[in-house]
Amino acid sequence: MNTQRLSNVSLADYRLFLQKAGCTSTSIKGGHEKWTKRGLMRPIIVQTHVDPVPEFIIKNALRSLGLTKADFFKILFCD
Repeated sequence: MNTQRLSNVSLADYRLFLQKAGCTSTSIKGGHEKWTKRGLMRPIIVQTHVDPVPEFIIKNALRSLGLTKADFFKILFCD
């Protein structure tokens, strides 16, 4: 994965990021997973059949979590 851009993030890496960010998978229905975290206004929905994860999906999750692109890479690679 290119560490400069949010494109081509694998589904496995995206799930790992969500776990490290404190989210938990609460349900799976069809091809979608619901991830929640205390304090979120709405859950983060992950399409399990789309790999790599589109950049706009990651940006929406970052916005919901109140994180930046730099935070994404720091959480994913530094823990």
